[in-house]
Amino acid sequence: MKPIITLFFLSSLVLQHPVIAQNKDRIIQEIQDYQDKMDGEFADPEQSILKPEDLSQFKGLKWYPINLDYRVTALLERTPNATPFLMPTTTERRPEYVQYGILYFTLNDQELQLPVYRSAPGYDDPQYVDYLFCPFTDWTSGDGAYGGGRYIDLRIPEGDRLILDFNKSYNPYCAYNERYSCPIPPKENDLPVRIEAGIKAFKEH
Repeated sequence: MKPIITLFFLSSLVLQHPVIAQNKDRIIQEIQDYQDKMDGEFADPEQSILKPEDLSQFKGLKWYPINLDYRVTALLERTPNATPFLMPTTTERRPEYVQYGILYFTLNDQELQLPVYRSAPGYDDPQYVDYLFCPFTDWTSGDGAYGGGRYIDLRIPEGDRLILDFNKSYNPYCAYNERYSCPIPPKENDLPVRIEAGIKAFKEH
């Protein structure tokens, strides 16, 4: 009887608070729009990074089903005295990054942390002045998702909390075309969970 009672209670809660359901629908649509936009960019010959042979057969990127359990509020602990370092990439290029802070959050009942970075030289483009680079690997890396890890774009918040939405995680360009040079997520950015949200591997390897 308990599951039925629980279901009735939750249904009643949504009916009593339509704003909750509306906000959920809005967020899901926002994520869907993000994914659709990325699909469109990959399908557009004018801006696609795909190799010609892949573009000719392209039918859309593969995504995990949208799951709001993978959209969490994270506490940002800034690390202002971090030392800049050269981040390894898939080529000989070594861009200089500095850890901006560490995100603390709960996912699947696990307490996790994830460092985030900024370009040590800064960004020339003003629209990236508050940009944070969040690379990560997890237990889906090489098992459903791209083995080299995925990225999430974040913005520096005014306070100490931000939304970390793994549904918006995407593959580095080198997952599609080896001519690109892509940062490799540091070992500190390996999450001991399966992140079954966001983009999947482009091809089976």
